[in-house]
Amino acid sequence: MGSIIYTIIIGAVIGVLARFLKPGADPMGWILTILLGIAGAWLGSLLYAGGGLIGFAISIVCAIVLLFIYEMIRKRSARPAA
Repeated sequence: MGSIIYTIIIGAVIGVLARFLKPGADPMGWILTILLGIAGAWLGSLLYAGGGLIGFAISIVCAIVLLFIYEMIRKRSARPAA
């Protein structure tokens, strides 16, 4: 149970930092922010298994990349049909 709560907390921190560092408005709720952070942390652990501050920074960068991808998908689906 403790590892699930830890994962949610780390995901929230990484997601919030990614949204703060990426320029522009990101209209998403706190659940998507946590999921973004968890996905960024997972991708970061795949790229760098060393952990520590470098692993944390890589996780934030991965979350920012995922945020750009999410924004592109959202804009594409919001485009009106011609």
